[in-house]
Amino acid sequence: MENLADLPADLRENIEYGGLHSPLPCLDQDGYDRTLVETSLPVLVLENEHVRATVLPTLGGRLYSLLHHGTELLYRNPVFQPANLALRNAWFAGGVEWNVGSTGHWTGTCAPMHAARVEGPDGTPVLRLWELERTRNLVTQLDFWLPEDSEFLYVGVRLQNPSDVDVPAYWWSNIAVPQSADRRVLVPAEQAWRYGYGSRLELIDVEPELTYPMRHPRAVDYFFEPLAGEGSWIASVDGSGRGLVQASTERLAGRKLFVWGQGEGGRRWQEWLSPGLVGDGYAEIQAGLARTQMEHLRLPGKTSWSWLEAYGCLSMDAEVAHSQDWKTARSGGAAALGPVLGGLVEREREWLGVVDAAPVERLAVGSGWGALELRRTGWSVSDGTPFAEDTLTARERAWLPLLDGQLPAADDVPDGTLVAWRDVLEAAEDNWLVWYHRGVARHYAGDEAGAVEAWRQSGDNAWALRNLGVVTHELDYYERAVQLRPDLVPLLVEAITAALDSDVPRAERMLAQAPDDPRIQLLRVRHALATGNPAKAHELLAAGIQLATVREGANPLTDYWLAAEAALGTQRPVPPEYQFGMGEN
Repeated sequence: MENLADLPADLRENIEYGGLHSPLPCLDQDGYDRTLVETSLPVLVLENEHVRATVLPTLGGRLYSLLHHGTELLYRNPVFQPANLALRNAWFAGGVEWNVGSTGHWTGTCAPMHAARVEGPDGTPVLRLWELERTRNLVTQLDFWLPEDSEFLYVGVRLQNPSDVDVPAYWWSNIAVPQSADRRVLVPAEQAWRYGYGSRLELIDVEPELTYPMRHPRAVDYFFEPLAGEGSWIASVDGSGRGLVQASTERLAGRKLFVWGQGEGGRRWQEWLSPGLVGDGYAEIQAGLARTQMEHLRLPGKTSWSWLEAYGCLSMDAEVAHSQDWKTARSGGAAALGPVLGGLVEREREWLGVVDAAPVERLAVGSGWGALELRRTGWSVSDGTPFAEDTLTARERAWLPLLDGQLPAADDVPDGTLVAWRDVLEAAEDNWLVWYHRGVARHYAGDEAGAVEAWRQSGDNAWALRNLGVVTHELDYYERAVQLRPDLVPLLVEAITAALDSDVPRAERMLAQAPDDPRIQLLRVRHALATGNPAKAHELLAAGIQLATVREGANPLTDYWLAAEAALGTQRPVPPEYQFGMGEN
């Protein structure tokens, strides 16, 4: 961040603390493309005469839909289309996402959670979801509660740190809401920290134009400075003064607005994330533990943090909602929300009465990683979030022998290294797989020399050789890894990319044997430009390359198109399907 030194001391300290340098032990989720097919996803539904809430237990517990008397309050994506925006790559737009652990879309956003029914404090059932967030070892608990006569869905959240040490904590509830020319965001704040693609945090006043998502030309984040004594809430209302509101008890104090902007890149990203884009797309209103998403807070060992969120319909006078006097508009929103805000503390007290209640009916099964980690550590967690032995699958059970000093090397494809198990790995009986995992754990801990030694001990296998190529930049390792596993396109892409930086003839040899894949085609474009053949580069680009895993903030298709045009001395416009640029210009 360019202006970190100029920020207030507490904000700067939180930004400098707790950043995540790797999503290990979680592996990337990149095995998707852009082909849409009919499929079925399990859903869990809470419903009364006012509200119907639909939750996706296999996709991070996403609140997919929230209907109020038949009207959708959220932006409900018509498809499930992953794209490369999360810590593990795959992410999808729409609904309410729960981000825990570290800056970014969390490691569990496209992964299953445990789910069960719990007896609610008022006799209505509570839908509980929970899972172990593996990068921080935080037990994440979500309790969805829809009282019989309520027009609001309540979501109780608890983060448990079962370890003895402090852990960086991060949480943002990410709410996709429809956007339209007449929609406005209301929030109790007079100032906001603006963060664009220029990598600067700047404190600005909240002006009327800022609060209308479709009046922004470019993508931007606004982190609102909360006003003391005015409640914790944020809303998106249409021209009639109606729309989604999210409120919470005080621990969840941060609020944010994100817009894609009205430029070509912003519109392209929304169409990319939501094929068959509904209406004018969506904006995001969010709620978090800290003021900004660059910060992490210190969660002490053997400690839990909890809060209650409320989701429902806000209805207020349209003239007040769209007043050019900002204080009038936001105060009108607070007044209309008053009964809900006034009752949140009591609702939270009621919910905390069942927060540790044991589940009475299993509804969905998440991973076995929580059960495995409890076996290693002996940690105690709440009876309300059990990690039963029968949730262990073959993947987790494969690690159990390591607790007795052995890790059989039956598989030739290593799993994500359990980096927290470094001491156990160091004490285990030697084989190529143990040496491989030792190397990853050492590298994760900052011991590069030790990692290189371990991977060399691991021997002639593609996984250790690939890692040696990454760390030493010696292309022989990469080339040998490719010879061993020519079927692995991601490995081939990495190897060719490295070769193009320093040894173009070697890159040519690998490209000659490479399959027809969009990622490889992009490298062929780069090779053509690097070898002085812009006509070939343009030919490849003009034929069309659909790069399913294009990363937010990256725009290689446009960059290469413009480079080819410049070399050819032409100025053909960049095709709309290549417009992913989100920069300031």
